[in-house]
Amino acid sequence: MAGKGQVLGESLLGEEEEEEEEVDPGPPQIDPATGQVIPRPKKKKRRVNKMGRRKLLENLSNKPTDFQIRVKVLEARQLQGGNIQPVAKVTVANQTKQTRVKKSTNSPSWNEAFFFNFKKSPADLMDELVEFKVFNSKKLRSDSLIGSFKCDVGMVYLEPRHSFLHKWLLLSDPEDTMSGAKGYLKVCVCVIGPGDEAPSFKPVASEESDDIESNLLRPAGVQLQPATFTLKLYRAEDIPRMDSAFMQGVKKVFGIGEEQKELVDPYFVFSFAGKEVQSKIMYNNDHPDWNQILKIGIQFPSMCERLKFIVRDWDRVTDDDTIGTNILATSLISSSAGSGPEDGFLPTFGPSFVNFYGSTREYSDLPDEYDDLNLGKGEGVAYRGRALVEIQTTLGELPEVPVEDINNDDILRVQKFMRRRKYKLHAAFLNATMVSAIDAPVEFEVSIGNYGNKLDENTAPCPSTTQPTNAVFDGCHYYFLPWSGTKPCVVVESSWEDISFRLEGLNLLLKIIDTLEANIEQVRIGIKAKLPTPELAQLLISLLDQLEQDCRKKLPEPTPGRHVSNELDRLTRDYREFELETIANNVIKLKTSATDVLEAMAEVENYLQILKNIAKEPQNSMPDVVIWMISGDKRLAYYRIPANEVLWSQNPDYIGRLCGRLQTLQLKFPGLKAEKEKVSEVPAMLRTKIWLGLANEDDAWHRMQTEGELAVYAETYENQCNIPVVGWTKKGPLGRPKWSDSQGKCSLPRESFEPPPGWRWEGDWYVSPELSMLFDKDAGHKTYMEECYEMHSRLPGTSWGPATRPWTDVKGDEMAPKDSVDLPPGWVWEDVWQIDLSRAVDEEGWEYCVESTMGGYGPVEKRYHLCRRRRWVRTRKLVEDAKQKKHKLIQEKKIEEAAEGWEYAPLFNLKFHATERTMDMVRRRRWHRKMICEKKGADCYFAMKFEGKKKDEDDKEDFNAAYAAPRMFLTFKKPFKYQMRAYIYQARDLLAGDETGLSDPYARLSFLTQSSVTEKKEKSLCPTWDQTLIFEELEIYGDPRAIEENPPEVMIELFDYDKFGSNEFLGRTKAVPMVKLDPADARMPVLQWYPISRGQEDGGELLAAFELFLVPDKNASMESLLAGSDLPFLPPKKGDLFLVPNGIRPVMQRTAIEVLCWGVRNMQKFQLSAVTSPSIEFECGGHVQESNVIKSTKKNPNFTENILFFDVMLPREELYMPPMNIRVRDHRQFGRKPTVGIHVLKSLEEFRCDPVQAELAEDDDGVQGGLVNGGRGGEHVIDMPAEERKVERKSGPQIGQPLKSFPQLELPALFRGKQEEPDPVVDEEIDWWSKYYASTGQTHKCKKYIEKGQDKIEVYQTHLEDVDFTNGFSDFCSTFELQRGKDEEDEESSVVGEFKGGFKVYPLPPDPNDEMPSKVFTNLPSSTPEECIVRVYVICGIDFQPNDTSGLADPYIEIILGNKKISDRDNYKPNTIDPVFGQMFELTTMLPVQKDLTIRIKDYDIISSDDVIGETTIDLENRYLSKVRATCGLQKSYCIAGVNQWRDCIKPRQILENYCKQNHVSGPHFYGNNSVKVGKKIHNLADYEPNKPVDPNVGPADERLALHVLHTLPMVKEHVETRPLFNPIQPGIEQGKIQMWVDIFPKSLGPPGPPFNIEARKAKDYVLRIIIWNTVDVVLDEESITGEKMSDIYVKGWVSGIDEKQKTDVHYRSLDGEGNFNWRFIFPFSYVPAEQVMEVRKKEHFWSLDETVQHLQPNIVIQVWDNDKFSMDDFLGTVSLNLNAMPMPAKKASSCKVSMLPDITTGSEVKLVSLFEQKRLRGFWPVYNDDTGTRTLTGKVEMEMELVSVEEAEERPAGQGQEEPNMNPKLDPPKRPETSFLWFTSPWKTLRYIIWRNYKWYFIGFLVLLLILLLVFLFLYSFPGEVSQWIVNG
Repeated sequence: MAGKGQVLGESLLGEEEEEEEEVDPGPPQIDPATGQVIPRPKKKKRRVNKMGRRKLLENLSNKPTDFQIRVKVLEARQLQGGNIQPVAKVTVANQTKQTRVKKSTNSPSWNEAFFFNFKKSPADLMDELVEFKVFNSKKLRSDSLIGSFKCDVGMVYLEPRHSFLHKWLLLSDPEDTMSGAKGYLKVCVCVIGPGDEAPSFKPVASEESDDIESNLLRPAGVQLQPATFTLKLYRAEDIPRMDSAFMQGVKKVFGIGEEQKELVDPYFVFSFAGKEVQSKIMYNNDHPDWNQILKIGIQFPSMCERLKFIVRDWDRVTDDDTIGTNILATSLISSSAGSGPEDGFLPTFGPSFVNFYGSTREYSDLPDEYDDLNLGKGEGVAYRGRALVEIQTTLGELPEVPVEDINNDDILRVQKFMRRRKYKLHAAFLNATMVSAIDAPVEFEVSIGNYGNKLDENTAPCPSTTQPTNAVFDGCHYYFLPWSGTKPCVVVESSWEDISFRLEGLNLLLKIIDTLEANIEQVRIGIKAKLPTPELAQLLISLLDQLEQDCRKKLPEPTPGRHVSNELDRLTRDYREFELETIANNVIKLKTSATDVLEAMAEVENYLQILKNIAKEPQNSMPDVVIWMISGDKRLAYYRIPANEVLWSQNPDYIGRLCGRLQTLQLKFPGLKAEKEKVSEVPAMLRTKIWLGLANEDDAWHRMQTEGELAVYAETYENQCNIPVVGWTKKGPLGRPKWSDSQGKCSLPRESFEPPPGWRWEGDWYVSPELSMLFDKDAGHKTYMEECYEMHSRLPGTSWGPATRPWTDVKGDEMAPKDSVDLPPGWVWEDVWQIDLSRAVDEEGWEYCVESTMGGYGPVEKRYHLCRRRRWVRTRKLVEDAKQKKHKLIQEKKIEEAAEGWEYAPLFNLKFHATERTMDMVRRRRWHRKMICEKKGADCYFAMKFEGKKKDEDDKEDFNAAYAAPRMFLTFKKPFKYQMRAYIYQARDLLAGDETGLSDPYARLSFLTQSSVTEKKEKSLCPTWDQTLIFEELEIYGDPRAIEENPPEVMIELFDYDKFGSNEFLGRTKAVPMVKLDPADARMPVLQWYPISRGQEDGGELLAAFELFLVPDKNASMESLLAGSDLPFLPPKKGDLFLVPNGIRPVMQRTAIEVLCWGVRNMQKFQLSAVTSPSIEFECGGHVQESNVIKSTKKNPNFTENILFFDVMLPREELYMPPMNIRVRDHRQFGRKPTVGIHVLKSLEEFRCDPVQAELAEDDDGVQGGLVNGGRGGEHVIDMPAEERKVERKSGPQIGQPLKSFPQLELPALFRGKQEEPDPVVDEEIDWWSKYYASTGQTHKCKKYIEKGQDKIEVYQTHLEDVDFTNGFSDFCSTFELQRGKDEEDEESSVVGEFKGGFKVYPLPPDPNDEMPSKVFTNLPSSTPEECIVRVYVICGIDFQPNDTSGLADPYIEIILGNKKISDRDNYKPNTIDPVFGQMFELTTMLPVQKDLTIRIKDYDIISSDDVIGETTIDLENRYLSKVRATCGLQKSYCIAGVNQWRDCIKPRQILENYCKQNHVSGPHFYGNNSVKVGKKIHNLADYEPNKPVDPNVGPADERLALHVLHTLPMVKEHVETRPLFNPIQPGIEQGKIQMWVDIFPKSLGPPGPPFNIEARKAKDYVLRIIIWNTVDVVLDEESITGEKMSDIYVKGWVSGIDEKQKTDVHYRSLDGEGNFNWRFIFPFSYVPAEQVMEVRKKEHFWSLDETVQHLQPNIVIQVWDNDKFSMDDFLGTVSLNLNAMPMPAKKASSCKVSMLPDITTGSEVKLVSLFEQKRLRGFWPVYNDDTGTRTLTGKVEMEMELVSVEEAEERPAGQGQEEPNMNPKLDPPKRPETSFLWFTSPWKTLRYIIWRNYKWYFIGFLVLLLILLLVFLFLYSFPGEVSQWIVNG
């Protein structure tokens, strides 16, 4: 049974799956009895790859979102057990709901829907479980479960449309997995997120009876097997400190000292699928050896995906802290069957280390703000240890004990996996720019694992950090580190297991992926650029060749002796080889068979997905490389790089993609804090090279450094302090050693440095000043403001006078008077000294305080103030050529400072500066000494020698000082000079920064050590800057060819300028410049759109291009690179700004933009008052046009003058077209014109058209050709839409005239016709619903209608606006939503109104004297309001969101149009979420004043207010104006009566005439009634109607012909649309759908036709009479006292769903299984004949207000029972008959068998009949019992069934049982055998029939024996007397 369905678990692990398709495309053969499709033979289709489905679930967001999970439980089949009462329960993530209980059936039909709402993050929700359970409600709770099925939400989410539709689930018993199927449950499940469309749960017509086989979901392998995950946990290392050292300190004081302890108590937790098991706690141990086995029992295969390893720290008092979490996906460590060369493998892993990442390692007593990172949420920012584990899976057993110890053999076996090798990690830092930390020196630390961690005291020091450097201003905004020619390098030595074979394999796959992605991108660009097919084919072939060649590359193998591999390595390698081989073979096939480039690309995408899935390495035990930016002692930002990406290998194919290559890294702030607080700045940008490899291969790194020289220096700092009188000295309270490292932590005297073994000194110690000290405070600034403070003081009661320090700086340090401030060379003063009055000061600029050193200045003078100051400022400007200035300055400085090299600071932990100030108490200088390596690979750490130390000093300091690390630099001889030109043209669709909904944007560019800013553009979201920014004098070190290959990135940030407060960040983007080493290079950079993003949100696009020129050197030799020609000329200027030069800026073309400015709608209030007099401003490419003002939107929201015209120069290329900005202003009192709404139209592409040629408009034939055949030539014709209205209005009075000339066609005739020709048959059976069902394919509900072959209608599964040909009714004018205010993510939609209008864009002749083409927008309809009749037909609802606790709702309709509201509350539909409304509402309205029709569905509540379930809004105006005539759908045929009667207000012929007028088509010319010419084409009625029309009510021929012609034109046909409902409480989540349509009739065209009657069908009442005559061959269930088999038989019957049971009397003591009854059952029920369903109305509970209506199959259940007086009656057998499709009864009892009944497994060889057609049936039917799972015959019932209508039942009455009136037919009491009676009520009968019958021979024998005994007794009694007499007498 379960052989075919889709296997869960397979789709999870994502192997290839063979898709099957059916052979016969014909209609399915249906077996009506069971509702089964007979399975068809299947043929195999090509393999479809299902790899990569899990991919979707990997990068899910962690942001909580609204979700809804809908579940519909339809029915169950073949549930195990006889006569059970099933109920189904659905549990989703701890919310449980259950269905109704169904009575006595094992094929229940529930048809109930449940809605589960969640506000959860997608990542969490996908792991939750969905569980279905079916219970037998009769049994006790403990053993009532029949079967269950579960899977995770993620699995449903991966299905198409995120749903399982009409799937059968195989139920199994979770406890007893071997017991097989317990039944089948049919369900629909879907997961809906915001914006998802909900699939319909309505049964599809052909699936009405469905094939369990092809739709079955079963747990893989049918049986879930018990299994055990065994985790061998060996050891962990590098666990960070987690506890405070307080107790340690206390013990030390009291001398209770044991040895130093590690302050962490780790234990390990292993969790899976909600179960977890933990190891023992290892106290005070940061490298615990647990050596334990942890086991978890599971059901395999599990629908859960993630294994979790957690290391926690035990705490005595507080909660245990999590140290780190590692999540491992089971799909990476297992493979399901058939996905590899073998049969798949169970989860297996290791022995291998797993790494833990989380927050930073440094311990602090304060709570950790990044604690979430340790729980596995977000990217861990630091390494937190690793654990050695091994996982095995064993099937068929569950663990007895969860934890046990590992035996010694395993501990020894795992030793070989712990063999370590020495690795070296090298990094060279070339630039650090955009540095955000400017308060303290900045350094960068590189670490791998815990090696290189500078702040961890347990690791040996190594040169893992760059030297601390102060950041320097770059002249515009950012700061950079001035490393110039000495680039810092770091090296970290570490020891790891050698797993290079794993990482090299991964690198190979990643390289294949990179190549393939680059090639795919090329083909995509080719497709976009519309290259000719041969060229595309060539690109594709080379892509496939490359892919095949790559897939044939050999994967690395572990080398014996060097690598130790495990089982998973072998399996993964086989699996990868198999996949690569498969891809290579498929590629060869694809090369030969591909016909279409797009199809082939789809296949290639598939291969890419497979490659991505196998390019994952679960056993990557080498920790990631982490780079930290540290300022002072604080870690600020980080970047994590997987180790394999920088790993070196001998084989070039296996080298990591970033190994030794120059890369640009944008550091990140740790944790989610930056995202939450919306931190916009970049912490820093780094250009680095990183290399990781075995220590003995690191000469490869040195070989790569061709551009500079690697040098190593010993470093120490000389520290001094300033003591009054004494001056600067090393003695005194320094607070740190005289010679120390930069932090002052350890003492490093110069003389104690000894070169390490293998190294020697070169040269002597020299002072090496810190580079950033050489930069003045004005470095990089073009203008600089000098400031000084004038200080006054006084004694109490005296007047103010100069203070002891009359002039100071802002810190209070003394400086020269303002007039003696020197002007540095190259600068000029811009103005004179001025008092700064822009601060909190009095009118003379003074501010006052008590004491100058305490600060606290204020502007008001008080008597106790003794100090005052005022600030003088003066601006200077740089004029001298920057180049020589810089050169001169640095030279002077160097000479002056080199001798001294001191840097000063008030205290050691503050920022140092180069010049001494009065507050400075300390100073230091840096000493370097160069070292040369003599022996390759020698360690470069210094072992320091020390003289006698006191014993009690801290040992830690000794240890640190004993090993000092040197500094390393990459030194370059001289830099190359470059010039960068940035061409910033424009941006579009930027985020709004101001409340008006606009921004004042400017762009800031940062490139290496310089940055620059564009001008700001006022109030625009689409600014055009058209500006070139030139970066002069860029010094870049290194080989220009390397720069050309890998240029530095340009970072562009956009800001919104604000006058007050800081400027708001709008987003950033990166770009790579085009490098030109020869300025004469002829290539031109192309403007490109770069996407801008702000955090996660999209922030628009920037159009720009960038060039980087190598500046030629005049003195260079000819061969050198620098001998190029001069730089290109500077671009032209406009004012002070450079423009974008001509070859780069877009080519312009004279272009016309016609704007149809129709009106505004739904404008919301602005500043609390309504928007009543708006006008609109259109801006495109800097040109502005303004519409006129609407007088009052309440009277007419349309503009009186509709057309605006732009004649502008716009780019020819669509790519560069500027956006159209639409801005609405309201005209208010006092001349105020606030902006009340804006819309930015990104692209005008869709509005482009060809110019209208004047002469073509008159050429009727050409136009017609274009129109009917849909060619482009006539596009302008199609674009002159709704003139129809004008014409109609003009001809309003004339419409009546043609009507009068055809009296038989006058409107009243429509109604007369109906009365004249009644068609009784049609009236009864055929209604509007027949037409609807015929159109939706529900053929069983409208058989007669289909037989008659009448019209069908279009039923659209979406709203009419989404149907292809309607284009959202935007053909006349489109609707543009207006926005206002800032873009905030979490706000509700900011739509504040709509603008109705349209655009046409076409080129104009370049010569202004040429004739202009005619306008496109002509013949517009009148824009005055029009009164219309609106009819709203609401048919039914689908899948409404339930609002009551019962899981149902009581929906009713509310219609709102303008200020009219119709509520249909009285006609609510009780207890349903799929109501059939069948209602029509008629309203009148004025368009366009009241254009939005809202249909709202509400839920009826007696007590509380009615809730809104959902609503949908229709824009009637768009439908009214559209040329596809959406006012009233065209019917298929023109009938004057009947169900298809014409309902429009004008007839087809008139519609055709209007259409021709409106679209300038000649015609229609009628020739007689049967032929018409429209345009060029002649239409004949005979072509459309070869046979006579079927419908007797058809109208005249000319109208029919006109209608046929209209059907060939693009017009809306008669239809039903399905509209989704939405609720503002859950925006974006669909709340159900309604099916409906709307008709609009303008009153000026006359009254409309009669409306359709769409009332819901009514049920008819029937009575089913069943006479139970006899039963035969019933199994004998009892044994009598006398040991005979017998049964006390009675028969029970009921109609399923009504469940009112009736019983016969009991036929006692049937000895042969025969029972005689002559008993009548009477079952009244309601039935809808047209739909063949029974309607059941009953209250759910006694307290329910309303009856719930259900539509069920009319099933009658007959059961045979055995009556017991003193115990429960025994169930013997049952039969369930569907009155629509029941098996014919057998004529004789002998031919009555179980095989007569239809069954899931038998086909449709059973002949079925309908009792509604037969009316009466008599014969034998079998009853059976199937509690064992197979049907066994347990008896036969002879009965007669008769179906009568209620009227007949009254004419021919009959009583129940044998009661009066006992007639039709009369039933005589049954002639039962004498033996049939109840024993204790008839003692005489009992004696006669039981005792006498069974024991009479015993009685007779007993009497005879008694007589004989009596005779003997008498003989013996009388014998002695007789004898004595005889003797006496004898």
